Amino acid sequence: MLSACGNVPAEPSSIPGRGNSNTLQNRLAGDSRESSAAVETKPEEAPNSVDAFEGENTMKIQTGDTVLTATLIDNTSTQALLELLSEGPLTIEMEDYGNMEKVGDIGASLPRNDEQITTKAGDLILYEGSSFVIYYAPNCWNLTRLGHIDNVNGNELKELLGDGTVTVTLSLG
Repeated sequence: MLSACGNVPAEPSSIPGRGNSNTLQNRLAGDSRESSAAVETKPEEAPNSVDAFEGENTMKIQTGDTVLTATLIDNTSTQALLELLSEGPLTIEMEDYGNMEKVGDIGASLPRNDEQITTKAGDLILYEGSSFVIYYAPNCWNLTRLGHIDNVNGNELKELLGDGTVTVTLSLG
Protein backbone atom coordinates (compact mmCIF):
# COMPACT_ATOMS: atom_id res chain seq x y z
CA MET A 1 0.00 0.00 0.00
CA LEU A 2 1.39 3.36 -0.99
CA SER A 3 0.92 5.83 1.81
CA ALA A 4 1.81 8.70 -0.52
CA CYS A 5 -1.59 8.39 -2.18
CA GLY A 6 -3.39 9.41 0.98
CA ASN A 7 -1.05 12.29 1.78
CA VAL A 8 -1.21 14.14 -1.52
CA PRO A 9 -2.70 17.65 -1.39
CA ALA A 10 -6.17 17.81 -2.92
CA GLU A 11 -5.07 20.38 -5.50
CA PRO A 12 -1.73 22.10 -5.92
CA SER A 13 -2.17 25.78 -5.09
CA SER A 14 0.33 26.90 -7.70
CA ILE A 15 3.16 25.75 -9.88
CA PRO A 16 6.46 26.91 -8.42
CA GLY A 17 8.03 29.89 -10.13
CA ARG A 18 11.33 30.17 -11.83
CA GLY A 19 14.53 30.97 -9.98
CA ASN A 20 18.30 30.88 -10.30
CA SER A 21 19.60 29.29 -7.08
CA ASN A 22 21.87 26.25 -6.79
CA THR A 23 22.00 24.78 -10.29
CA LEU A 24 23.25 21.23 -10.59
CA GLN A 25 26.01 22.39 -12.91
CA ASN A 26 27.79 23.95 -9.91
CA ARG A 27 27.37 20.85 -7.72
CA LEU A 28 28.08 18.22 -10.35
CA ALA A 29 31.13 19.77 -12.02
CA GLY A 30 33.18 16.92 -13.35
CA ASP A 31 30.39 14.33 -13.10
CA SER A 32 29.82 13.24 -16.66
CA ARG A 33 28.16 9.89 -16.05
CA GLU A 34 25.48 8.99 -18.52
CA SER A 35 22.69 6.51 -18.15
CA SER A 36 22.95 3.81 -20.78
CA ALA A 37 20.02 2.20 -22.50
CA ALA A 38 19.46 0.22 -25.66
CA VAL A 39 18.49 2.51 -28.50
CA GLU A 40 16.90 1.25 -31.70
CA THR A 41 18.74 1.98 -34.92
CA LYS A 42 17.32 5.13 -36.44
CA PRO A 43 16.19 5.24 -40.07
CA GLU A 44 18.64 6.67 -42.60
CA GLU A 45 16.64 9.87 -42.95
CA ALA A 46 15.48 11.50 -39.74
CA PRO A 47 12.00 12.95 -40.22
CA ASN A 48 11.52 16.69 -39.69
CA SER A 49 8.28 16.03 -37.85
CA VAL A 50 7.18 13.25 -35.59
CA ASP A 51 4.77 11.42 -37.86
CA ALA A 52 5.71 7.89 -36.80
CA PHE A 53 6.40 7.48 -33.09
CA GLU A 54 8.41 4.30 -33.60
CA GLY A 55 11.35 6.33 -34.95
CA GLU A 56 11.82 8.42 -31.79
CA ASN A 57 10.99 6.90 -28.46
CA THR A 58 13.84 8.26 -26.35
CA MET A 59 14.72 11.65 -24.98
CA LYS A 60 17.83 13.02 -23.28
CA ILE A 61 17.55 14.96 -20.02
CA GLN A 62 20.64 16.95 -19.09
CA THR A 63 21.29 18.41 -15.64
CA GLY A 64 24.69 20.04 -15.34
CA ASP A 65 27.17 17.60 -16.84
CA THR A 66 24.92 14.57 -16.30
CA VAL A 67 22.85 13.23 -19.18
CA LEU A 68 20.04 10.75 -18.55
CA THR A 69 18.09 8.78 -21.13
CA ALA A 70 14.32 8.44 -20.91
CA THR A 71 12.07 6.03 -22.75
CA LEU A 72 8.82 7.65 -23.85
CA ILE A 73 5.39 6.08 -24.21
CA ASP A 74 3.25 6.57 -27.31
CA ASN A 75 0.48 9.14 -26.91
CA THR A 76 -0.43 12.51 -28.43
CA SER A 77 1.32 14.32 -25.57
CA THR A 78 4.70 12.69 -26.22
CA GLN A 79 4.26 13.13 -29.96
CA ALA A 80 3.69 16.87 -29.40
CA LEU A 81 6.69 17.04 -27.06
CA LEU A 82 8.90 15.32 -29.64
CA GLU A 83 7.63 17.73 -32.29
CA LEU A 84 8.61 20.62 -30.01
CA LEU A 85 12.06 19.09 -29.42
CA SER A 86 12.55 18.62 -33.18
CA GLU A 87 12.87 22.43 -33.28
CA GLY A 88 15.78 22.25 -30.80
CA PRO A 89 16.57 21.51 -27.15
CA LEU A 90 14.20 22.82 -24.48
CA THR A 91 15.63 24.25 -21.24
CA ILE A 92 13.36 24.24 -18.19
CA GLU A 93 13.83 25.75 -14.73
CA MET A 94 12.35 23.26 -12.26
CA GLU A 95 11.34 23.67 -8.60
CA ASP A 96 10.54 21.20 -5.83
CA TYR A 97 6.90 20.47 -5.12
CA GLY A 98 5.43 18.31 -2.37
CA ASN A 99 8.73 16.59 -1.53
CA MET A 100 8.09 14.18 -4.42
CA GLU A 101 8.76 15.98 -7.70
CA LYS A 102 10.48 18.70 -9.68
CA VAL A 103 8.16 20.77 -11.87
CA GLY A 104 8.69 23.48 -14.46
CA ASP A 105 6.83 25.32 -17.21
CA ILE A 106 7.57 24.16 -20.76
CA GLY A 107 6.41 27.39 -22.37
CA ALA A 108 3.82 25.66 -24.57
CA SER A 109 0.53 23.85 -24.19
CA LEU A 110 0.55 20.18 -25.19
CA PRO A 111 -2.39 17.78 -25.57
CA ARG A 112 -3.41 16.10 -22.33
CA ASN A 113 -3.97 12.37 -21.88
CA ASP A 114 -4.82 12.46 -18.18
CA GLU A 115 -5.56 9.25 -16.32
CA GLN A 116 -5.55 8.25 -12.67
CA ILE A 117 -2.05 6.89 -12.05
CA THR A 118 0.41 6.23 -9.26
CA THR A 119 3.81 7.62 -10.17
CA LYS A 120 7.14 6.12 -9.25
CA ALA A 121 10.66 7.51 -9.16
CA GLY A 122 11.83 8.44 -12.64
CA ASP A 123 8.38 8.97 -14.13
CA LEU A 124 8.06 11.88 -16.55
CA ILE A 125 4.67 13.58 -16.40
CA LEU A 126 2.84 16.38 -18.19
CA TYR A 127 0.82 18.36 -15.65
CA GLU A 128 -2.16 20.42 -16.85
CA GLY A 129 -0.76 20.42 -20.39
CA SER A 130 2.03 22.91 -19.77
CA SER A 131 4.28 21.70 -16.94
CA PHE A 132 7.01 19.06 -17.20
CA VAL A 133 7.40 16.99 -14.03
CA ILE A 134 10.10 14.55 -12.93
CA TYR A 135 8.99 12.37 -10.01
CA TYR A 136 11.46 11.09 -7.45
CA ALA A 137 8.78 9.69 -5.07
CA PRO A 138 5.29 8.20 -5.56
CA ASN A 139 2.11 10.21 -6.05
CA CYS A 140 -1.48 9.32 -7.00
CA TRP A 141 -3.20 11.82 -9.26
CA ASN A 142 -4.93 12.37 -12.58
CA LEU A 143 -1.88 13.00 -14.80
CA THR A 144 -0.50 12.52 -18.30
CA ARG A 145 2.33 10.00 -18.39
CA LEU A 146 5.12 10.85 -20.86
CA GLY A 147 7.71 8.19 -20.05
CA HIS A 148 10.33 7.07 -17.57
CA ILE A 149 14.01 7.85 -16.94
CA ASP A 150 16.09 4.72 -17.55
CA ASN A 151 18.46 3.17 -15.00
CA VAL A 152 18.00 5.49 -12.02
CA ASN A 153 16.33 5.00 -8.64
CA GLY A 154 14.56 7.52 -6.43
CA ASN A 155 17.52 8.25 -4.15
CA GLU A 156 19.88 8.76 -7.09
CA LEU A 157 17.37 11.01 -8.81
CA LYS A 158 16.70 13.08 -5.67
CA GLU A 159 20.46 13.53 -5.17
CA LEU A 160 20.99 14.43 -8.82
CA LEU A 161 18.16 16.99 -8.88
CA GLY A 162 19.04 18.37 -5.45
CA ASP A 163 17.07 20.89 -3.41
CA GLY A 164 15.67 24.12 -4.79
CA THR A 165 15.85 25.19 -8.42
CA VAL A 166 17.46 22.99 -11.05
CA THR A 167 17.89 23.59 -14.77
CA VAL A 168 17.24 20.67 -17.10
CA THR A 169 17.56 20.55 -20.87
CA LEU A 170 15.43 18.14 -22.88
CA SER A 171 16.58 16.99 -26.31
CA LEU A 172 15.86 14.24 -28.79
CA GLY A 173 17.43 10.91 -27.91
